[in-house]
Amino acid sequence: MDLSQSQSNNLSLGFIAHASPVVTAPNRSHIADDSIAFQIDSRVKDQSHPVPPVPLQLMDRQTEENGKEGGDNVYEERDVEEFRILGHSMCIKRKRDTDAASSASSSKSFRVTSSNENLLGLESRRNAIRAWGNQGLQVADPDIFEIMEKEKQRQYKGIELIASENFVCKAVMEALGSHLTNKYSEGAPGARYYGGNQFIDEIETLCCKRALAAFGLDPENWGVNVQPYSCTSANFAVYTGLLLPGDRIMGLDTPSGGNTSHGYYLPNGRKVSGASIFFESLSYKVDPQTGYVDFDKLEERALDFRPKILICGGSSYPREWDYAKFRQIADKCGAVLLCDMAQISGLIAAKECASPFDYCDIVTSTTHKSLRGPRGGIIFYRKGSKPRKRGLLLNQGDGSDKYDFEEKINFAVFPALQGGPHNNHIAALAIALKQVATPEYKAYMQQVKRNAQALAAALLRRNCRLVTGGTDNHMILWDLRNLGLTGKNFEKVCELCHITLNKVMVFDDNGSITPGGVRIGTPAMTSRGCIENDFETMADFLLKAAQITNSVQREHGKLAKAFLKGLENNKDVIELRTRVESFASLFAMPGFEV
Repeated sequence: MDLSQSQSNNLSLGFIAHASPVVTAPNRSHIADDSIAFQIDSRVKDQSHPVPPVPLQLMDRQTEENGKEGGDNVYEERDVEEFRILGHSMCIKRKRDTDAASSASSSKSFRVTSSNENLLGLESRRNAIRAWGNQGLQVADPDIFEIMEKEKQRQYKGIELIASENFVCKAVMEALGSHLTNKYSEGAPGARYYGGNQFIDEIETLCCKRALAAFGLDPENWGVNVQPYSCTSANFAVYTGLLLPGDRIMGLDTPSGGNTSHGYYLPNGRKVSGASIFFESLSYKVDPQTGYVDFDKLEERALDFRPKILICGGSSYPREWDYAKFRQIADKCGAVLLCDMAQISGLIAAKECASPFDYCDIVTSTTHKSLRGPRGGIIFYRKGSKPRKRGLLLNQGDGSDKYDFEEKINFAVFPALQGGPHNNHIAALAIALKQVATPEYKAYMQQVKRNAQALAAALLRRNCRLVTGGTDNHMILWDLRNLGLTGKNFEKVCELCHITLNKVMVFDDNGSITPGGVRIGTPAMTSRGCIENDFETMADFLLKAAQITNSVQREHGKLAKAFLKGLENNKDVIELRTRVESFASLFAMPGFEV
């Protein structure tokens, strides 16, 4: 500690000074012009030299630069005490009673001036930081603000028919943009790597409780992890927790409506997902004539391939899943049965679709889409005792009759694959799950299904071809090939007309794959207040878009460059876009007042 640097500072040192009396030479001087107050513990002071109630000054054993004459330069024994700071000998000069008043006045004046200047400087810096940190988005980043406003208008003036998208409620949006994003919370409730997580623990615990309640699950038999960043992350955490690299998984083929996170190879053999890179995957398919899962071929393949995990669920499958048949096949080949219910989780929670929880060992999902929560993932896993016959099949080697998923899956999520969870997402999910358990949400899901069936019926009346001939959930797959269209070109025309949907691959009778269809979902526009007759209007818009696509393809061809050129300044596109915007603007966008 270099006390010579403190010449102009007023210090109060709260340590104990060990003092002993000393006689100083005539030329002793203090090293600072300002008084420095020390608190000396009375237990260690020399009791023969009482301390007068006046400020003390730090002394150095050097000659004073500005020499003084006579007795003014000599400090008597009672005026000086020696003490040590960190091993260095120091002296304290006591002010004489005669000049104590003037010295105190001078010192006080300096302290007030110095203190005011310091306070002004500190406050100036503090205000500068506050001003920078509290700017609204429009001021802080007008470029991003402008783009976001354009996206808001696109959503408001457009028709959203992508099955994977939805509009969250205002409360969910508020939680996502809240102060919870500031907290880092690696670990699980009660076992965090950082302090200050007591309220974060409360939020995550409540979210888990609501997740189990939303799907009617007994916490004695089911556990849940709400930390995954997405359903793909959730699926990979399950693989990581239960499998070794190179172990086998089996899910629905992506062109048949499955998801790449279930394992998929391109026709040239390229692996397009981590599931295929780190694990060996073999897909099962739908019957190309019916569009339904071919269970006979599935069972034959599963018994030959012997996967460790069999996966049901997909991204583009408009019919119910026969979980009982999947359970039978999983038991025969000794596989864990995993359901990815990402698309239909909201319908399952509302009991508008069959539940996988009666048959599956593990269930994963996104938390947006039909569930209408924030973007993220969730994992449900069985715990407790296994059914006797199922335990014998799944654990022939160790004879265990207890599920061991909880510790393995939770460890895979963190620390194996992720860092700190997104607390703002978990709070927003808790809000959404509370709504899921209400009668209003069930009515919303019923309307989603009715709207999907109304849209399907409207297209079928106009001689459109739907994969499987209809739908049991919130989506339909429209096969455009009988109209001579490609899914890619139709998707582009719809986008220019402010209708968003997505192209999908469709099997034909000989098993080859072409991107000849589109997937259409009803949750988003249902969230904006649309009902059956509104979706019949949307069917008219879709048919008009198909006619425009057909016309441009005939005139310019199907190749992308020529096709896009034919859409430039296309009068039919402009007219349909105007009609779509007028229609969409009739319905409010949840969370905003536009």
